[in-house]
Amino acid sequence: MQRIKVKENAAYRKVTEALKKRRRGATVADIVAATALPLDTVRDLVPKAADEYSARLEVTESAEIRYSFPRGFESRYRGFKAGFKRFSEKLGRGLTFLGVQAFKVWIMVMLIGYFVLFMVIALASLMIAVAASSSNSNNRRSRGTFIGPQIFNLIIRLWFYSELAKSINGEYHGGGRDAKPRRHPLHKSIFSFVFGEDDPNKDWKSRENKALIAFIQAHRGVISLPEFMGFTGMGPAEAEEAVLSFCAEYGGSPEASEEGTILYRFNDILLRTDTGNRSFPGSTLIKQIKVFSRNKKSMNRWFGLINSVNLIFGGYFFYNALHTGQVLSDASYLYGVTYQLSGIIMQNPLPFITIGLGLVPLIFSVFFWLIPAVRFFTEKKENEAIKLGNLKRLGFNRIWSNPLNVETKDIDSPVSECRPKNMAAARERVIKEMGTYSVPEVEINESGSTVYSFKALDDEKKALEKYRAGIDPNAASLGRTIFDSE
Repeated sequence: MQRIKVKENAAYRKVTEALKKRRRGATVADIVAATALPLDTVRDLVPKAADEYSARLEVTESAEIRYSFPRGFESRYRGFKAGFKRFSEKLGRGLTFLGVQAFKVWIMVMLIGYFVLFMVIALASLMIAVAASSSNSNNRRSRGTFIGPQIFNLIIRLWFYSELAKSINGEYHGGGRDAKPRRHPLHKSIFSFVFGEDDPNKDWKSRENKALIAFIQAHRGVISLPEFMGFTGMGPAEAEEAVLSFCAEYGGSPEASEEGTILYRFNDILLRTDTGNRSFPGSTLIKQIKVFSRNKKSMNRWFGLINSVNLIFGGYFFYNALHTGQVLSDASYLYGVTYQLSGIIMQNPLPFITIGLGLVPLIFSVFFWLIPAVRFFTEKKENEAIKLGNLKRLGFNRIWSNPLNVETKDIDSPVSECRPKNMAAARERVIKEMGTYSVPEVEINESGSTVYSFKALDDEKKALEKYRAGIDPNAASLGRTIFDSE
């Protein structure tokens, strides 16, 4: 586990938001539990927030300070400098949001804009060809009047009656029994196809640490390594290194019970105002698997079709511009017509065709395919790792809850996020990793199944329960107030 790195401004916002929700009183331990920020970070930032928002300070018998805000939560910092700083922070977040939205819109404009442009060029070339051929014979004229409207209608139907048109105009109206769910705007749907959805586990480390802190606070400030493994899904060697890092962040220290069991104690995060039940519900933390795209498959097929058209046209114009250039006598019909039409507007159409109609859409279309293709395979691999990690959390918790008479079938879950592709190998891996921490006794039961008994782990669990029972629950009490700033 790596030490959490947070920019002070972002951390300060988390601290102030947590204090704002606890105006009646909060200690450093309360804010640590609410934000999962490192203990030292919270200790540094809470006094700054108390100063800015004019907190009431109460010192308790335990020498812990309780911060409250009976006069409201309004910054006492005034003047141009303070106002400009707050404005700059909001402006920075706003510009970041607008930049992301602009990037999404740009991708949409590139994809749809080039598609429409190429269709217009193709249709104009077709109309010119039909008009030219119709002057030679009545038969050709009749074919021309038949083919032209057909092609035009095809383009109209392709654009206006496809999923794309629905996503732009679609069934957005709320209310009514037959109201359909709101769809993504078109630019967000295209962005979803290329770059996927937001990472559902982007705040995972914070969620994991909050769950660990809640568990520790509910269990008298003590956690064992197997319990830590159940939260993180780490093997013994990795978990042992990570729990020491966790101790450094949250004021913990390793100790030994009378039986020699190593455990980790966190006294500094127990002194809290919130005396509510912090018992962790016992369900395993589960990471969500990544979704390639939340678009309908039909919509993604349309995006693929449109990008294929852009790729073909871009490659066509780029190839012809390099090999034909301005020598129209050897040019293909579409390239020649496009060159002549462009010549009406510009003196030298070649750079426009080479770059504007060739290179740019060609590169864009290649990356439009390449990015989701790479993402598809990387996300597939990441999802397998996520499923294995979830199963390890589940398995470690199952073994710890009942160390004796463990069978591989006990390590199972109907939840898809906990089921790797090779389930049998994953179950064996869970047992082997726990076995590197506590070697089990192995036997075959009457039904022919292999049974693992982690007797040393069972003894460790009993020693931990005895150690926790010996901790005075009042030791974590703040006590009465001995000083009040008001």
